[in-house]
Parts: sequence; C-alpha cells; structure tokens
Amino acid sequence: MSETQRTELEKLGEFGLIQELTKGFEIQHSSSIKGVGDDAAVIDCGNWYQLISTDMLIEGIHFNLMYTPLKHLGYKSVVVNLSDIYAMNGTPEQVTVSIAVSNRFSLEALKEFYSGIELACKLYNVDLIGGDTTSSQSGFAISVTAVGKVEKSQVIYRNGAKENDLLIVTGDLGAAFMGLQLLEREKEVFQSAPGVQPDLDGNDYILERQLKPEARKDIIEMFQKMELKPSAMIDISDGLASESLHLAKAGDLGFAIYEDKVPIDPTTFSKAREFNLDPITCAMNGGEDYELLFTINQSDYDKIKGNPNMTPIGHMTDKGSGCHLISSGGSAIPVQAQGWDAFQTRS
Repeated sequence: MSETQRTELEKLGEFGLIQELTKGFEIQHSSSIKGVGDDAAVIDCGNWYQLISTDMLIEGIHFNLMYTPLKHLGYKSVVVNLSDIYAMNGTPEQVTVSIAVSNRFSLEALKEFYSGIELACKLYNVDLIGGDTTSSQSGFAISVTAVGKVEKSQVIYRNGAKENDLLIVTGDLGAAFMGLQLLEREKEVFQSAPGVQPDLDGNDYILERQLKPEARKDIIEMFQKMELKPSAMIDISDGLASESLHLAKAGDLGFAIYEDKVPIDPTTFSKAREFNLDPITCAMNGGEDYELLFTINQSDYDKIKGNPNMTPIGHMTDKGSGCHLISSGGSAIPVQAQGWDAFQTRS
C-alpha cells in the first residue's frame, strides 16, 4: 500500500492554499458577482453592490502583546479590514468582531481592546453590528468582517489592468516593517535585560505605521473629486512585490517597477540602513503598509500628476515580458513574492 500523500502548507503559501481549497467551488447564485480571489466578495443588491471582506489576527502570528497595546490592536483589527473595502473603491458601513480569549484576559483588558474598535468605527463612520465571543486555550484570536457598498459602475477589481497602464502607489512603503523590526529588537533587549527601558525615541512614524495603521479612505474620496476610476486596484497588506504580482496574474500581464520611483520615507530609509537592511527590499517585501496599489490608463496621468499622495512607480507590460524591478543601475530583476506568508516555518 502506498503512503498517503502529504503536501506541506508552507509549500503552497496562503494564496496557493486558498486556491487549492476553493478551486472546486462553483457560484450557484446570480447575486454572487465575485467570490474568492479579490480584496472583497461582491454581492448584487439591485441598485448597488455589497462588499464583504473578512480577516483573522492571531496572537503570536500577527501580533505580539508584549509591545502591542490592546487599544491599538482593536483599532488595527478594524482598519485592516476596511482597507479591503476601499481597495474595491467602496465605502465600508458595518463590521462584525469575533474574539477567542483565555482567562488571562480581564474584563478591563477586553474593554481596552474594544475602545480601539470604537475609535476606528467613529473615525471611519462604520457600525459595529455583531460578532461572537468564545474561550481559547492558545492565545488571543480576532476575526473581523467588514461590509460595505459601491455603485455598480464604480467597483474596481484586481483584473482590470491593461498593457501600458501606469502602476501607481499611495503614500510610502516599508515603514510598518521597520516599525516591527524596531519593536522586535527592543523586545529581545528587554528579555535579556528586563531592567533596560526600550529605546524608541525619534521613531514615532514607523511605530505608528506598525501599531496603528490607517486605511486610505481619503484616496477613494480623491478619486471621486478627480473623476478618476483606476483600471485595477489592491491594498498593500503583504508587500508591494506580492500585490503587484497579484495584479499581474489577475490581468494576465507583466510589469516593470522602477526602484528609484518607489516612495520610501527618510525615517524608514535610515532605520533600514541602521538594521543593515536594503530599503528597497523593505518596501517591496515588508507588508502591512495598507496603502493602495492601482493602475490607470496613461491618458489619466494628468489627473494624478503632482499629487503628493500618489506616486507612479512603473507600468504594466505584456505577460511575456515578465515581472521586473528595474534597479537604479538599469538591471531588470525578476520580482518574487517574499513578504508575509502565514504558513512559513517559524522558530
């Protein structure tokens, strides 16, 4: 008898696993416009589309309570889900929050967590409408579902890019990753010498980008004022390299990103050098920036030209040309997704 085949999850990665688990499912309702494979599901509600996205955050995998304040964690749990709704050019309206906690958490601690949720709901004008609570024997687990809406003519998918479309990114990249590196370094220092206070002065920007990120609601509002509808869009949760590859795969295209065009904040750049890291590697593969990556027709370039919130970093190419980072020296380096992978082996 032959041995039962076993495929390790880390060989597939998060998106490979999703593809394997869901490839046999067929859409059975005409109202299900978009299922698995984009930032949010799309449901036909008559005059408009409903958008639904869900994410989980697991202690020890997505966050460390040694340096993550519970209020910040509550805020971040909501915001990262709202980012998926904005990535579809939609407006979030409701969230549900489910948690699993052990008895090491007190009522007061959970109220602190929910105060962060409340703050996010107020600032982004969304309603907390439900959820679930249960016990856990292995740490704190959080599941948030965001619900939003978008006009049918304004929904944006990942697969809409065309050859020669410009590739645009909002904000700057790599800061959240460097915030995490700093927090991890100071955690190790504290564990080896508990009396030593963390050295975090002068790093407010990168720490906030990691602990209290913001979703780009303002960008969606700008699109409306500019009368600009991107051809494709995705939010940057797993790193610029990974998300660019998603857009390319969805559109059956390639791309060229220019290293000297990728926006990196000076604080991020200097901190990367301090850690002996390549700043462009941090920007390409760090993740958790929650910026928006989108494509536009070249004829729309004047609409975003000079906008400090939007930076053209490259363009889409034919599939045969591949997916490349063009270095400052002009070399074409194949892009591979090396950012966050939920199933990679950890010590």
